[in-house]
Amino acid sequence: MNATQTSAKPRLAVIDYGMGNLRSVVRAWEHVGADAYLVDSPCQIEGADALVFPGQGAIVDTMRLLKETGFDCAIREWIAADKPFFGICLGLQALFEHSEEGDTQALGVFKGKVKRFDIDRSLKIPHMGWNSVSFDSTDPITEGLRSGEDQFYFVHSYYIAPEDPNLTLFTTDYGGSFVSGIRSGNCYATQFHPEKSQSKGLDLYRNFLQLL
Repeated sequence: MNATQTSAKPRLAVIDYGMGNLRSVVRAWEHVGADAYLVDSPCQIEGADALVFPGQGAIVDTMRLLKETGFDCAIREWIAADKPFFGICLGLQALFEHSEEGDTQALGVFKGKVKRFDIDRSLKIPHMGWNSVSFDSTDPITEGLRSGEDQFYFVHSYYIAPEDPNLTLFTTDYGGSFVSGIRSGNCYATQFHPEKSQSKGLDLYRNFLQLL
């Protein structure tokens, strides 16, 4: 993509599969310089520079709606072609094979499971609120962020357990360490919500745009 050469805004297709209010996600991407727009059909993603999957709600309903709209196949094909992708929260979990939530088969883009937190009862489930994120700062998407210090916003009762440790980009501690973000080629996905994480979340989005 030659946005830096032409000064045109990167075009980000944000998947609207019928779950939740996605305007905050669109506004956050627009704030950092993207031309972000909602799409409710796979045919609308043609010509986009990146695909954003902002999942929220229950994975059982999410997978049903993805199949009904055809976005299940579209997401698999997009990531297989190594086109830029950003998944958020359930948009991370749905990339794996199976979720304990509703005993649900997910997209299977990556090998691994989605598990419910089984932690000390002194810690509440869902894991909700601000928490720090640790990472290898050599990845360009982390430019300007401080590993183990900067806080991001989480809302989830389940976490991913990838089979391939090389997928791990971010980790977080909540009754033990869990994977809170992945990278595979041009595919990024986070368990936390950058659009709800104020300036640090916007920095992450801004860095992603710089990679396009």
